[in-house]
Amino acid sequence: MQTVPDPLWKNETVPDPLWTAAPATAEEVAAALRRAADARQPIQIRGAGTKRRWGAPVRQAAAVLDMRGLNRILAHEHGDMTATVEAGATLRAVNRALADHGQWLPLDPPFAGAATIGGILATNDSGPLRHRYGTPRDLVIGIRLATTDGILSKAGGQVVKNVAGYDLGKLIAGSFGSFAAIVSATFKLAPIPKASRTLRLEADSTAALARIVTTVMASHLEPLAFEIAWGTRRDLQVLLRFASLDAVVDAQIAQADAALRGFATRVISYAGESERTLWDEHADQIWTDADGDTAVARASWLPANIDAALAAVKTCTANANAIAVGRAAIGAGLIRIAGDVDVQVRAIEALRASGAVGNVTIVRGSPALVARADVWPADAGRARLFTSLKQAFDPARVLIGQGPL
Repeated sequence: MQTVPDPLWKNETVPDPLWTAAPATAEEVAAALRRAADARQPIQIRGAGTKRRWGAPVRQAAAVLDMRGLNRILAHEHGDMTATVEAGATLRAVNRALADHGQWLPLDPPFAGAATIGGILATNDSGPLRHRYGTPRDLVIGIRLATTDGILSKAGGQVVKNVAGYDLGKLIAGSFGSFAAIVSATFKLAPIPKASRTLRLEADSTAALARIVTTVMASHLEPLAFEIAWGTRRDLQVLLRFASLDAVVDAQIAQADAALRGFATRVISYAGESERTLWDEHADQIWTDADGDTAVARASWLPANIDAALAAVKTCTANANAIAVGRAAIGAGLIRIAGDVDVQVRAIEALRASGAVGNVTIVRGSPALVARADVWPADAGRARLFTSLKQAFDPARVLIGQGPL
C-alpha cells in the first residue's frame, strides 16, 4: 500500500497561514470562502495534502480551508448504483462502506489510501483502472460547490440520466482548486468483481511490446487494467488484469496467454496477495523518491504508435534514469525523471519536442525545476479560457489553485 509522501520539498519552509477554517458543513465552507474574498486574502483548499505540490507553483496562502471535516457518505442508492459523498471523505473509507452492498467507486489514483474525494476530483487523477472505468470526470454525475461569493450551488443529479444545463462536475474536475470548493459529489458505482487475476508479460524490445499491445487491442479480451511499464533498469512489461466471475476470468486468462505468449520472453500469472503486491509495486515505482528531487511528468501518445513513443521516451530521458508507466490502450502515462535540474529540464524539453509524445505536463517538480520549465505546455487559447472561467467563478481571485492559470 502506498504511503503519503512528505508534501514539502526538502529544505523548504512554508509560513503558517493567518487563519485556518475546518468546516463541518457546506454552509461553513461557503462562509469561509466569503470571508477570504471580502478580506482579499488568498485561500487554499486542502484535503489530505497528497498532491499539494502537484501542478503549477502557487503564491503563499493567508488562509487554509481544511475539508477533512466533511467526510460523510450522504446517500448510497445501491439499487441505482450511485453514491453522494462529501469532499473530505477518503476513497478508502468510502469504498469500505460501499463494500457492504458489493459495490465500489472504481478509482485508484496515486496515494489512494489517504486521498480525499475532493482532491481526487479536483485533480481528475486516476490509475490503471482508468482503462475500464475512466477518470473521476467520467464517473461524476452530480456536484455541489461553494464559491467565493458565499453561494452554494448544485449541478447534475443523483441518478444516471441526461441532465440539461452546464455540466459543472466535468468542468471542475481537473481544475486543481482554482474555481470553487467541492463540497460533495455524486458518482456512478460499479459492482465489486468476484475474482481477479493478472498476467505479467515481459518483452525484449519495444517492437515486441507493441505487438502485445496491438494484439490485445484488436482482440475480444476485456481487461480491467491494461498497463505498460519500462525503466532503464527494468524489462519492458505489460500487465493485464482480468476481473469478473471466476469462470470468465479463467477463460480470459487462457485466451490472453495463448494469443500473447509468442511475443513475450516470459509470462507470469498472479492472483490473491501476490497480485495485490504486484499492483502496489507498479504504482509505487513512479513515486519512490529517496532524495525528494525526482520529477514526475504526464504524457500522452497514440496507442497505435506505442513503439515510437517508448523509443522517444528512452532517447529523451537517456541520462535521467527514467521509469515510465501508462495506460496502454488509452495512450496516457507518467514518466519519472531523476537527475539534477539540468538533466530534468533537457528531458522535458526533448519530450515536448518529440513528435511521438505529446501534451507533456510536470505533475510533480522541485521549485528549481518549475522555475525553469513550464508546468503546463504553452497554449494561448487555453490560457484565455481559464482566465475567463477564473473571472466568472472567483472574481476576487483569492482561491489559490495549481491549475494552468
